[in-house]
Amino acid sequence: MRALRPIIPLLLMLSGCTAEQSADPPGSATPALPDLADAGVTMIASGLAEGRFTSEQIVQGYLGRIDALDRAGPRLSAVIEVNPDALDDARRLDAERAQGRLRGPLHGIPVLLKDNIDATGMVNSAGSLALAEHRPERDAHLVQRLRAAGAVILGKTNLSEWANFRSTRSASGWSARGGQTRNPHVLDRSPCGSSAGSAVAVAASLAPLGVGTETNGSIICPAAVNGVVGIKPTVGRISRHGIIPISPSQDTAGPMATTVADAAALLVAMAGSEPADPASAPADQHPLASLTLTVGDSSALRGARIGVMRRAMGFHSGVDDIIERAIRTLREAGAEIIDPANLPTHGQFGAPSFQVLLYEFRPALEAWLKTSGAPVRTLDALIAFNVRESRTELRWFGQELFERAAGMGPLSEEAYLQAHADARRLAGPEGIDAALAEHRLDALLAPAVAPAWPVDPVNGDHFLGAGYGAAAVAGYPSITVPAGDIERLPVGIVFMAGAWSEPTLIRIAHAFEQAAEVRLKPSFRPTLVE
Repeated sequence: MRALRPIIPLLLMLSGCTAEQSADPPGSATPALPDLADAGVTMIASGLAEGRFTSEQIVQGYLGRIDALDRAGPRLSAVIEVNPDALDDARRLDAERAQGRLRGPLHGIPVLLKDNIDATGMVNSAGSLALAEHRPERDAHLVQRLRAAGAVILGKTNLSEWANFRSTRSASGWSARGGQTRNPHVLDRSPCGSSAGSAVAVAASLAPLGVGTETNGSIICPAAVNGVVGIKPTVGRISRHGIIPISPSQDTAGPMATTVADAAALLVAMAGSEPADPASAPADQHPLASLTLTVGDSSALRGARIGVMRRAMGFHSGVDDIIERAIRTLREAGAEIIDPANLPTHGQFGAPSFQVLLYEFRPALEAWLKTSGAPVRTLDALIAFNVRESRTELRWFGQELFERAAGMGPLSEEAYLQAHADARRLAGPEGIDAALAEHRLDALLAPAVAPAWPVDPVNGDHFLGAGYGAAAVAGYPSITVPAGDIERLPVGIVFMAGAWSEPTLIRIAHAFEQAAEVRLKPSFRPTLVE
């Protein structure tokens, strides 16, 4: 394995955490453990450091919660596979700790990975039965970094099959291999996609940390509707090597957690350049500086100039009310709000971006299938497999995006080159960058997405609107934080800014999180209307 760069430390000064015995759900904890329904990275790390419990016990506790909440009880179907080596890995890390060897802030902390990320010892399938027995022989680069940082890979999470790039009529959170992931707040509501399992697992405390991936909203949307924090980094901040792709122009992995500080710690551990992904080459030139994120401290908002993307609102009156309250909270904490601060190119970058995705999918996917040693090597072969297995794979919706992508020409075609140039230009330099420069802003804000809609496998998802698209298409970072709820369905706010601006966004998002204090714990209600 190639030597990895040292991980930049993240200073997390989080006070006021106490360890408590958990009684929920039964059998999920021992008297030595903190309440895993409330435990974050700092609480677990402090208990490990003080010897109050071991990483092995923490892993056993989370495995108990997976059994009680994911396999039984509300049957969330968020975890598609448990790492068979997780307990052995935890024991080894406990032994290292006993010998005085600490790898970093995540030493002994469990992490769940989306099931489109290569991790040895487990299947990587994108939720497809075509890859249900495919076990890559090498870890993705981000997994190498997590292991080097001392994280315990707890398992893999379910997702929208093929990261929601198979059909225009898909239901988020469903895969043929993993079934339908359920939103832990209201079980018959969508978990959004495609990183549904990672968001649900974090929200339900099946692990303190989860890794998702995004091409256009697949971190921000599930994080928002499940009431957790999600960071979509600058494209290239984290190497995509070893991740099943859609679009090299827009794909990225990113962290999910219950707090901004925990998500930031996971981001730091995964970030860094890697030769197999040329887009990551600039990452080390933009290091994630050490951040001091203190519980109760919203001082980072004082003097911050934040613009309101007013044209990204208006699709849901209840969401608008929550965003207006969030704006008042930001003002009261000292932020200067510029309203409106709309993108000059609002609504113009979606069409060329979709063309880029269609063009890039087949060559990117087939390159991964080959290098990962998958049993199926071409998009045409996957299409044929789905036809043969139509009773399972195509039961609810088709594969028209697969078919369209299979018919696209080479990346040398003028239509692709023009769409690629237009999408990036309209979303980035003439969109986000232009708005930031015109109003001298530190960040822009918008609603992340509408509240979770009912799961509908027959008709597919029911999106009312979202505000995350510009950052996704531009390849710029964005972060969503809980901002409120409608009938116990979480609503998130999203902050975005220019390339490599994660430190600024993390400080702003953390400060808002501390000022707003609106995180909603899951209630596992069967339905909204009884």
